[in-house]
Amino acid sequence: MERMKTLPFDRDFVEKVAQQHPTPFYLYDERTLRRTARNFIDAFAWNAGFREYFAVKANPNPAILDILRTEDFGGDCSSLPELVLCERVGITGENIMFTANNTPAAEYIKAQQLGAVINLDDISHFNYLEKHLGSLPELLSFRWNPGNLREVQSVIGNPVEAKYGLTTEQMFEAYKLAKQRGVKRFGLHTMIASNMLQPEFFRFTAKTGFELITEIERQLDIQIEFFNLGGGFGIAYRPDQIPLDIHRVGADIQEEYDNAKMSLKLCTESGRFIAAECGTLITRVIHGKNIYKRYVGVDACMANLMRPGMYGAYHHITVLGKEKSPPTETVDVVGSLCENCDKFAVNRDLPAIEIGDLLAIHDAGAHGYSMGFQYNGKLRCAELLLQEDGGVRRIRRAETLDDYFATL
Repeated sequence: MERMKTLPFDRDFVEKVAQQHPTPFYLYDERTLRRTARNFIDAFAWNAGFREYFAVKANPNPAILDILRTEDFGGDCSSLPELVLCERVGITGENIMFTANNTPAAEYIKAQQLGAVINLDDISHFNYLEKHLGSLPELLSFRWNPGNLREVQSVIGNPVEAKYGLTTEQMFEAYKLAKQRGVKRFGLHTMIASNMLQPEFFRFTAKTGFELITEIERQLDIQIEFFNLGGGFGIAYRPDQIPLDIHRVGADIQEEYDNAKMSLKLCTESGRFIAAECGTLITRVIHGKNIYKRYVGVDACMANLMRPGMYGAYHHITVLGKEKSPPTETVDVVGSLCENCDKFAVNRDLPAIEIGDLLAIHDAGAHGYSMGFQYNGKLRCAELLLQEDGGVRRIRRAETLDDYFATL
């Protein structure tokens, strides 16, 4: 049975917003963001010291980060600008997890200055880190790639083919070297999935991670302080999908934790699960075309939301004002890029659409705006926040032609 995909606003509200902020634009709902954040934290409240490091790459808007900071979130960073974004909203110290790969020295230096937890992606980075930082940090974490322990997963792919992390054998060598070189505190990290809806996947991640930690501690006589299980917590983009029960995930991991007799802090780095459902891309229908099939042309394009064109990802679409109207036509919803993959939906059954209608593209709050680009000279759109008090605040203005030419 399909769930009804609902929105915290209607057509009249959006039309009023559009009078001040021309489409397309992103509209984030603060209530949804805070509710999701609190629900997520509650699922892991049994673990003393639990920390969620929000994946900044999912939505690098300072207003979003600041809301999550007030919900006691940290930040998961993988670049210099992401580190600076966290710094500017007051997320610093060990509330930052810096997990990068092929990392320039300047980024490690900034991470050290902020007191961030540095999470190394390769065993060869020891010498690089010592050369540019002067010495190894007191606390180091290592990213584990479990290889064939995992099934192939469509977004990240086969772990054996992935560029991320150390092999299981290298993990033992890494901790041994770190201990020899004076590192006093240790963490372990893994991240090898994306948008998983099966709770048992996260149980397996925890179980295998706990087994590895136990063996590393036994062989090397060290204590691992935290285990970052990464992200991969999925959302139900499609109405017919069953949402991930995050409290069941938390309970399953607690059971594995107790069985393994662990005594360490757990961390996660979710981005999609936290922010996706709070964000909607609003776009207006500007053209209709009938050739071999029916096309609905909108003023947004793949440069605003690339997931459908890049991955064939599904995003639900609501025709505002026609929420209760039955689907009467099958259409492709397309943008204006000179690329045939510039489509938000293919063969989608929707109510009859007219020029001027507003479309709401759901679940775009993570990996939406942040993956935008400027191909065809497309300018990035505005981002707006629907606040808890019902007011709308612009949290990023739309780009202008002057912005586009400013670096020339």
